[in-house]
Parts: sequence; structure tokens; C-alpha cells
Amino acid sequence: MNVEKSITRPFKAKVLSVAITASLAGFIAPASADTASDLEALKVQIAALQNSIAALEQKQAETAKAVAPANTVTAGTSPGSFKLPGSNTSVKFGGYVKADLLYSDTSAGTGSTLDQLLVPGSIPLSDDNTEDGQITLHARQTRLNFATSTPTAWGDLKTFVEADFFGASGNEAVSNSNGLRTRHAFGSLGGLLAGQTWSTFMDAGSLPETLDFGGPVGELFIRQTQVRWTEGFDGGSWAIAAESPESFLTTANAGGGTNGLTDDDKVPDLVARVDFNTSAGRFALAAMARNIRVDTATAADDQWGGALAAYGVVPTVGKDTFQFSLTAGNALGRYMGQAVFSDGTVDTSGELKLSDQWGAILAYRHFWTDNLRSTLALSTARASNPSGATTANMNESADTAHLNLLWSPVASTTFGLELIHARRETEDGRNGDLNRVQTSAQYNF
Repeated sequence: MNVEKSITRPFKAKVLSVAITASLAGFIAPASADTASDLEALKVQIAALQNSIAALEQKQAETAKAVAPANTVTAGTSPGSFKLPGSNTSVKFGGYVKADLLYSDTSAGTGSTLDQLLVPGSIPLSDDNTEDGQITLHARQTRLNFATSTPTAWGDLKTFVEADFFGASGNEAVSNSNGLRTRHAFGSLGGLLAGQTWSTFMDAGSLPETLDFGGPVGELFIRQTQVRWTEGFDGGSWAIAAESPESFLTTANAGGGTNGLTDDDKVPDLVARVDFNTSAGRFALAAMARNIRVDTATAADDQWGGALAAYGVVPTVGKDTFQFSLTAGNALGRYMGQAVFSDGTVDTSGELKLSDQWGAILAYRHFWTDNLRSTLALSTARASNPSGATTANMNESADTAHLNLLWSPVASTTFGLELIHARRETEDGRNGDLNRVQTSAQYNF
């Protein structure tokens, strides 16, 4: 039953009755009132009716207050959000549950995370002693998030926190539990954003839709803490950011191993980006400058490097889209996901050298029907490693291909099948290939 309608209907009927009576009194009085006493009686009746209206209005207000007390949860400013009692903050919870089953013709090792998502930079090489055929099931991509929005005199104050279960690996023999890890944790007020989220140098919106959590080899894929300012203009926006610096290095005098993350960086990574929304599609250009450093007992050096990127999402026929990303520079390193390249190499004399690297993704998404779609994504990554500072197992190139069929029979649900091929080659000419079949079920909430 609609309480509001039950209150207002009798009230409206009575007001209408009063109005009609008052109108008739106005027309009839001059013709029928022969004496002053008759006119006075009509005035008394009208006054009584006005008092009745006031009483009804008071009763309606009291009833409405009783039906909707001050501690009622109300709708928020965005779809699916709500406001808590006594608060003007809109809160929204979201996320999804995702289960994956993968078959890999080459395994990276029992229990390895590399069997749960594609990491082209770590594909076993042809002469590695690895397993043939590996079945892996997991639900680690499942994620939870919540967002808030509060109006202020400086614009909306927004926060967003998200986590998934790709933290510390669990024990499959016991409970299959896995650790929760932070994906996003940031706040924004007007044009100012601070916290951990996608790097300003990457464009998540241009990434192809894949079941594989790792994704194409040529993608820029990194989340990190940053301070960013964004300003809009007619047809787009621009942004500048200072982001967390880390140098991921290879040491030529240590058997070609990675020296890991060196926490002696002294200058934040500096990024600028411009986004354009046009009738032909959405495009973005980004530039980055980084100070790569090493400071150990055997080496102390630093080098400035940079990179450029271009992204696009272009509508084609119907709901179909063509997506691309092109990146190049001598400081891509850890920004190019999948552990393909390092940020630099320390040679035998302790000198830090940077390598030219580039990556590309070309993808097309086609809708067979409104709830059935496919994506074909082709990607490559290349490095021109400096002479005299290379190691035998240093990656020189990697390529990936993804082809899927995704079905969403009802809203917020997707079932899919994906075929994946990946290949990498090292500086000494060795290579490794991986073929994988992945099926997934995802339920959004």
C-alpha cells in the first residue's frame, strides 16, 4: 500500500469540496442574499472551511512524519547507492564472484600462480624441465568494493576501496584459502585525487575484454599510490600526476637475475595525460618521465628515462568496437605488466643502462547478439637491450593472442570460453610457447 497516496487522496478530496463550496457561495450570494445577516452567515461558513483546511494540513504533516521517521535509509545520488540516517553521504557496495578453470599445455610448476593467469615474461623455455598439461581451478579474481560520495562546497568528496584475493597463495590441499590484497584505495575532492589506483600513464578503458586475468603482453598495467590533478575542457580532460617510484633492475654480474625493487628512489614518476571524446571515438595521449636508480655496495648510478603512449576505443558497426594501445620508450619496464622487461640493467662495471622498449595491442570486440560477444586481441612487446649489459635469460620479445566467446544470458552474469597463445624469446635465442584454454563464470553484484 502506498502510504503517501492514502494520506493525500482524502485531503485533496476535501480541499476540492471546500473550493467548490466557496465558489458556489461567491456566485449565489449576490443573487440570494437579501439581507446583511445572510452575507454574514456565508462569511462564517467560509471561515469554518478555511479552518478545516488548516486542520487537515496539520494532520497530514503529522502523519507523514510518523510514516517517514528521521532514521529511514534513503536512496543515494547514484544508481544502487543509499544514504544512512542523518547523513548526506551516498554509499554503494559492488564487486563480483568469478570462478576460473584453466588447462595449460605447459605448466610453470605445481601450485604456481603462473598457472592461474598469463605471465608471458615467465613462460617456461623449451629446455626447462616442466610439466606437460596442467588443470587449475581458482576463484581468486573475485573482488569486493565500496564507494562513497559526499557533496561539499568544493565539489563531491569521493572515496573508493577495492580488493581481490590474489594476495598470498593458499594451500590447495587444505582449504584453498587466499589472501585479500588491495587493488584500489583512493579519495578525490574536485580535481584532486590521492591514493592507490590505475597509473595516470595507462588507460584501463582501452584494454580488451578477456577472461584471462593477466591480459595481453603489450598492455600497460599498474596500480600505485599517486597524487593527481585532473581538469576538464570542452571535449575532454587533462591530468598531471606524481606517482610512486620503484626501479626493477637486472644485474649482469649476478647470473642475469633481477635485483628486485630498490627502495632508494628519490624522485617520483612524473606523468601527464590528455583525453579526447570525439564523434569518432575516445582517445588518449600520455607521457612519462622516470629517474631510474641503483645504489648498492657494487653500483651507484641513476638515469633519466621516458615513454609515450597512445590509446583509443573506436565504435565501428552496431555495438562493435576497435581498441588499440601503442607504447614506446626507455623507461617502460615495470609499467609493462607480465614481468616481461626490467627498468634497466647494471653491467659488470656497475653502470646503469636503459633499453628501448615498445608494446602494442590491437583488439576487436564483436557482438553476435545483444548477449553474445567475442574479442580477438593480438599483442606484442619488444626490447632492444644494450650491448654489454645483457644476460642470457633476459627477455627480448613476447607475443600473445586471445580469442573468446562470452555469453550473458541475464544481466550481471557472464559465462565464457577463451583460447590463449603466448610466446617469449630470450637474448640467447631460446624460446617458450604456451597454449591455454580457459573457461569462466562471473556473477556481478
